[in-house]
Amino acid sequence: MQPISSQADDGGILIAPDKGWVALDLAELWQYRELFYFWVWRDIKVRYKQTVLGAAWAIIQPLMSMVVFSLFFGGLAKIPSDGLPYPIFSYAALVPWTFFSTGLTTASNSLVNNSHIITKVYFPRLIIPTSNVVAMGVDFLLAFAVLLVMMLGYGIVPTVNVIWLPLFFLLALVTSLGVALWFSAMNVQFRDVRYTIPFLTQFWLFATPIAYPSSLIENDWLRLVYGINPMTGVVEGFRWALLGTDTAPGWMIMVSSVVAVLLLVGGLYYFKRMEKNFADVV
Repeated sequence: MQPISSQADDGGILIAPDKGWVALDLAELWQYRELFYFWVWRDIKVRYKQTVLGAAWAIIQPLMSMVVFSLFFGGLAKIPSDGLPYPIFSYAALVPWTFFSTGLTTASNSLVNNSHIITKVYFPRLIIPTSNVVAMGVDFLLAFAVLLVMMLGYGIVPTVNVIWLPLFFLLALVTSLGVALWFSAMNVQFRDVRYTIPFLTQFWLFATPIAYPSSLIENDWLRLVYGINPMTGVVEGFRWALLGTDTAPGWMIMVSSVVAVLLLVGGLYYFKRMEKNFADVV
């Protein structure tokens, strides 16, 4: 929201919100880049402040999920794993998934959790959910380091396709931020939205090929439809780039990328549309 400034009757400056649909005005974020930097740093420090295990939580969460998946899906259900050891098969998918889900959950509640700041001072509100998602990058790096150690232990060497890995991470970032913008704005207006987020992420988890490979879907057209879930492209892309699986994302990654971009652009416009009411209803 770019505020409208005008001369008040008493000689001061009157700041009022825009009316109707407004331009994104992303250049305003660059003007507040120092605030964005400190907000990210604050989120990182607050996340691990007064915790017993500190940054180890970034590793424990995907690691414990990997253990559970390996026992029940890999051990009891005998789910195929594209010829890879099931623990590393699942953990390679849980690393980007944990970044996505944690960023989504944290950012979706960020505006309500920072209501005391929103009602007192003006700054681009977009900084708040964006910084929450970006701050989760630290967790991702820690969990990714464990993945590299596991690959070393299993004697798996990344393929040349690893050069595409940053793009798959960017896709996870875009997806997490896009969905978070929708939910963070809606959460200000409708407080019961926060109760739907855990259910959504749980459903999304099993709708993504984390515990199972997408190779179980043999029909090419169904695979394209499956790619409507942006995290499908991310997960399969990570496995393909790091572990050399045969399930190259192909057209699936194109579908996932288009959907992720649409989520982000739509989320940006919706967020900016609702931003002018945040201070009144938060």
